[in-house]
Amino acid sequence: MKKLYQNVLLIIVITAVFLLGGCSSKSDETATESTGEKTVIKIAYLPLTHALPLFEEVELLKNTPDSDIEIELVKFGSWPELLDALKAGRVDGASVLIELAMKTKEQGIGLKAVALGHRDGNAIIVANDINRAADLKGKKFAIPNKQSSHNILLNDMLVANGLSIDDVEVIELAPAEMPAALAGGQISGYCVAEPFGAKAVKLEVGKVLYQSGELWEDSLCCGLVLTDDFIDNNKTATDSFIDQYLAAGDQLTLETAKEVAGEYLGQEEAVLDLSLEWISFNDLTITEYIYSKLTEKIITYKISDTTPTYEEFIYQP
Repeated sequence: MKKLYQNVLLIIVITAVFLLGGCSSKSDETATESTGEKTVIKIAYLPLTHALPLFEEVELLKNTPDSDIEIELVKFGSWPELLDALKAGRVDGASVLIELAMKTKEQGIGLKAVALGHRDGNAIIVANDINRAADLKGKKFAIPNKQSSHNILLNDMLVANGLSIDDVEVIELAPAEMPAALAGGQISGYCVAEPFGAKAVKLEVGKVLYQSGELWEDSLCCGLVLTDDFIDNNKTATDSFIDQYLAAGDQLTLETAKEVAGEYLGQEEAVLDLSLEWISFNDLTITEYIYSKLTEKIITYKISDTTPTYEEFIYQP
């Protein structure tokens, strides 16, 4: 009996030590920010000029050892692949077409847009034998996705010239495939994220019919989004990430943009030179005014039946 009592007492003591140790470990884990450990943020992207502020932030953080965040870039080759990763929670956020992010939000996926990727920088590129919008009637025109500002710009151009979306055959192509498709005659024009518009011009297989600013002043296209889960569990890191991202965009001069683009995009210098003439990276805050303009165009052109409100979709610090 005495031996049994001793065994029971020993079990109680061991259990108590284990539970106390477990509580201590959990406390250390939830105090990551206060112990000076960096919060790693996984961001999905496609290799586009429009993601340059993100690349610049990564470069700046390399020289900021005391920063509380670290960005892990996750590269994808197409928007569907990127969205699958975002929806499955394999990444914490993404540089993505803002209309695609809005549609994903409508589908019940928790995310918020925290900044723009750029301003302007999209061109209507056409074959060399196309001289006006009317020449595109009955021809194939490529966009990367129906849910895109490129689709809006195509509609803007057609309406401005007395045409409608039914006057062209719209197809979806991956951005990198568009210059070759134009050169081969499979399409007569396209609108896509840079540097693939500039590439066709430099290869002399196409030309600019319209710049985005001629059709939609201060147009927006790509946005930076974070998942609700990440934001809710990492408020301090979220705000730090956004602040440094906006600062990175403001600091992007033509020279630094060329350096960063050369490292991350692998395009020829002449292509990047032209592409960067078309695009702006400063003042990347998403205001209620520019968001209202975007949602108005989405509804007008029947790109989507509904859109999330500014309060639902745009992150408020």
